[in-house]
Amino acid sequence: LSGDEVGALVFDIGSYSVRAGYAGEDCPKADFPTVIGVTLDRDDGSTPMETDGDKTKQSGTTYYIDTNQLRVPRESMEVMSPLKNGMIEDWDSFQAILDHTYKMHFKSEPSLHPVLMSEASWNTRAKREKLTELMFEHYNIPAFFLCKSAVLSAFANGRSTGLVLDSGATHTTAIPVHDGYVLQQGIVKSPLAGDFMSMQCRELFQELNVEIIPPYMIASKDPVREGSPASWKKKEKLPQVTRSWHNYMCNCVIQDFQASVLQVSDSPYDEQVAAQMPTMHYELPNGYNCDFGAERLKIPEGLFDPSNAKGLSGNTMLGVGHVVTTSVGMCDIDIRPGLYGSVVVTGGNTLIQGFTDRLNRELSQKTPPHETERLDRRLYPGITWNLSTDVDLETGVRRGRKAMCGQEVSLICHQDPSYSLTVFGTMLT
Repeated sequence: LSGDEVGALVFDIGSYSVRAGYAGEDCPKADFPTVIGVTLDRDDGSTPMETDGDKTKQSGTTYYIDTNQLRVPRESMEVMSPLKNGMIEDWDSFQAILDHTYKMHFKSEPSLHPVLMSEASWNTRAKREKLTELMFEHYNIPAFFLCKSAVLSAFANGRSTGLVLDSGATHTTAIPVHDGYVLQQGIVKSPLAGDFMSMQCRELFQELNVEIIPPYMIASKDPVREGSPASWKKKEKLPQVTRSWHNYMCNCVIQDFQASVLQVSDSPYDEQVAAQMPTMHYELPNGYNCDFGAERLKIPEGLFDPSNAKGLSGNTMLGVGHVVTTSVGMCDIDIRPGLYGSVVVTGGNTLIQGFTDRLNRELSQKTPPHETERLDRRLYPGITWNLSTDVDLETGVRRGRKAMCGQEVSLICHQDPSYSLTVFGTMLT
């Protein structure tokens, strides 16, 4: 049966964002931040201010989920994530996310739809069992399937064997997939990812003596010359927000800077070459504006060459290229050509300009002469809206659809910069 006939739902919940939609569709129905706002009821039973959040009566907790609710300044609202290291840590907030998705985006009874959900390749058996129990007993769904996100990425690109490089918010991971199964002994993880680049951007603004001011604080601003201090007026009567929520709003500004300005150099970073690169103009919400030159290349360089990153003790972390080659080297020698032959790149960081070109160059230099690498990146590479119910998960073969074979190098990049660090889920048909 096709996804349209079954009405199956697909959930891909990552460290940065939640993507959920109907199997068979090209785009997710829902795409919102994984982090949520949380407030506790006061002694008199009221929340700190009148809200329209999702309230859990049993615990007296109100959750604020999705961008429209999360970015409203509220007194005493903390920001937290239900995930840690890609796995579910806080089950109450995770359930609140599922409740919100069903209620606000699908607007349908959970019992009417089978569910396919992605999971981290290193997820534990205990968490899998608890999640399965939650879906069947609480949501009463008719069918449920948990699949490794790396396997789904490989299948969505028409491959049952390949090396999946996932560079997201919290980590960059190389995961070998062989005949539809993850080879656990070959998983290699690095903390050099999106959050790491955000930290590097913060340090850059500190060196420039520029304070990050989120939009919620700004009542008005005046135009200023390039590089001059910002001239802005703060809003009056702002609620007493928490440090975690303020930091989240600052991170949103920094992530927009990353998506708009950063670029990966096509060769190892050279200061003289970087100084000749075109600059990129960027204006912060408070009106401060500046042209960024070598900095826009040096910050993402840390993903590929950790020795260029500030604040790292020693040089023990692996760059992106070494993560791939180390992972392949930990697998059986007979399957290495198949892994090098299909490198599937996924995750928000891979949408940074120049990322895949640099990776392709590094792998070409590090790959043995008799093993040719093939690098594939698909629009929204991460889950399987058009894959969940018409693919044989035992063999990775699509039933009734033409497989995507690709060329030696097949790259399809997202054209909307507003999505460049936020969405990476839907597959092409």
